[in-house]
Amino acid sequence: MKVIAGLGNPGNQYEHTRHNVGFKVIDHLSESLSIPLNKQKFNGLFGIGEVNGHKICLLKPLTYMNRSGDSVIALMKYYKVDIEDLLVIYDDLDLVPGKLRLREKGSAGGHNGMKSIIQHLGSQDFKRIRIGIGRPEPGEAVPDYVLKSFRPDQQGPIKEVLQRSADACECWIDKPFSQVMNRYNG
Repeated sequence: MKVIAGLGNPGNQYEHTRHNVGFKVIDHLSESLSIPLNKQKFNGLFGIGEVNGHKICLLKPLTYMNRSGDSVIALMKYYKVDIEDLLVIYDDLDLVPGKLRLREKGSAGGHNGMKSIIQHLGSQDFKRIRIGIGRPEPGEAVPDYVLKSFRPDQQGPIKEVLQRSADACECWIDKPFSQVMNRYNG
């Protein structure tokens, strides 16, 4: 089974914030792959379905960002998912809004959700899709910035990058991640 986990914070007040782009991609995938998010367990909301003969699990950890690893590791242990079958989608301050970056492994880069997942897995060697949200203006605190909605001028690029991210996830269902990276990076 392949697990695609999108990071975010639960609750209506966070739904449209920069920090929730991972959740938004999971929502796109749920609709396009016809995999309803109808199970709540492992401190997460998830759904399991079959696409082109592959078993796919879509996961939204409901632990708040800094404890995302609690949910991811619990689901992976229960379903005996190998680390090479995990793909995590999250926001990245170092990429401009609308930019996408796929990697097969790497550090947390200061992202608390990724720190939690790396700590729980005991490894940085898992696939990820980073979605650019840009940096705050000078003087604005990062926690405040990531918990705000995108500006009106950023809505178009964000809508496009969410769709491209979902497309990249769908491509990974049938193709090696190296091919997906070649197609969607840059």
